[in-house]
Amino acid sequence: MVEKNYPGVSDRVKAVVTDSFIIIFFLFVVSYIFSYFENVPTIIRIIAFVFVVILYDPFMTSVFGGTIGHMMFGIRVKRENNQTKNILFPFAIIRFIAKAILGWVSLLSVHGNEKRKAIHDYIVGSVVVYKKSDQRESKPDESGISK
Repeated sequence: MVEKNYPGVSDRVKAVVTDSFIIIFFLFVVSYIFSYFENVPTIIRIIAFVFVVILYDPFMTSVFGGTIGHMMFGIRVKRENNQTKNILFPFAIIRFIAKAILGWVSLLSVHGNEKRKAIHDYIVGSVVVYKKSDQRESKPDESGISK
């Protein structure tokens, strides 16, 4: 049986840092778009802020299996009991809230378990895995020799 290769803290932190820059970029883009309008209602600004800052992670995780940062580092967030499926949007929101409240503390549990689950993964029953084509295992090349 081939053991699954679960990402450690470093790939997860790289993804979060990347996503932070992406969120800042999105905020600049939204602000730039708003600058073309004379009077943007406050409620529209709040909705844009909520979508970019708060719903980015849950939306991307539930629809695409991970954020842009996750995708760049070849990792995905899946249901622990069925790793072919993304987590549902309500669970992605709960996961994001737990991650935001706990911060880096949530990652303390990653090295203490076989599937490298963070506390926020335990809360919603998710697991972070390498995308199948990016799995960090030695694969044979065309000649059949493992690299």
